[in-house]
Amino acid sequence: MIASTLKNMAVQFSESRMFGIAVNRAEHCNRTRPLLRVLAYHRIDKIDADDPYYPGLISATPAQFAAQMQCVAERYHVCSMQDVVAASQGGHSLPADSVLLTFDDATRDFATHAWPVLKALDLPAAVFVPTAFPDNHSLHFWWDRLHRAVMRAPEGSRILSPGKRRIELNSQAQRKHAFRVLKEFLKSVPHSEFLQVMADITETTGVPDPDHNNVLGWDELRTLHQQGATLAPHTHSHPMLNRIKPDEIRYEVRTSCEVLEKEVREISRTLAYPAGGVSEDAVALMATEGIELAFSTQRGLNLQPFSDRFRLQRINVGARTTLGLLRMQLANWGR
Repeated sequence: MIASTLKNMAVQFSESRMFGIAVNRAEHCNRTRPLLRVLAYHRIDKIDADDPYYPGLISATPAQFAAQMQCVAERYHVCSMQDVVAASQGGHSLPADSVLLTFDDATRDFATHAWPVLKALDLPAAVFVPTAFPDNHSLHFWWDRLHRAVMRAPEGSRILSPGKRRIELNSQAQRKHAFRVLKEFLKSVPHSEFLQVMADITETTGVPDPDHNNVLGWDELRTLHQQGATLAPHTHSHPMLNRIKPDEIRYEVRTSCEVLEKEVREISRTLAYPAGGVSEDAVALMATEGIELAFSTQRGLNLQPFSDRFRLQRINVGARTTLGLLRMQLANWGR
């Protein structure tokens, strides 16, 4: 028994050591390629059963995030969004080991948990702000509303599935299944249908929204800007741009820039597509609206010079992203 345990420990140690050597080699090889790695974070927060917001948007706990940033700071050149824009315009080349840190949605935990770590390590970061949300507590992200409606509905509630079949909401398993099905369905339909389905779900379950949304207010955002955080538009009302018409895309992008400039003055005219919703119409409108770079949720690294500055790829960091996995993804190991 003891001998078997020791043998398994030795095998695990050997595999871990080989993995570390492989990642180190991959990191070393990619130092010579002019790559830009863009990390995409959402919430940095503790997982709390009483949290009224969808826990699936938690990218890392505060402790995990601190460890990740320490690793990135030690192994890579963390550049600012201004550096990336300048490089895209031919001003200069970014170092081959460059990393850009981005945060979508401007949620409150950025100021509470992420920014103190970034400041302590002197790391620049860009925050994409959905400009209709700050200080407007009647607005809530749809995934939070859906999660509350499904997971907190009274026992015995029923909601309609995409196929117009009633789904029982009794067990936790039924609720989780219903949430997954509805979330994927809502991301696939035109925006007008999306709004109607969401209204039907929230009306059916009757679960109220909290008094406050989870987005930083304008005073808090101005403070972050003054302290060095880069603020950039994330559209105005956060629709998926591939699910709305060109004139609606134009309104969302233009209004987001105008509101952000009015509130903060100095902004980065770069944009992250909400939920990665990219379309040919959206890409075509970026330059006409003065957007300099746009970021998707397509996983990958960006070879310099950028072949398409309006479809830059990112590495999404999720709750299951271990430190080892993050190193693998940054090194582009295995590809």
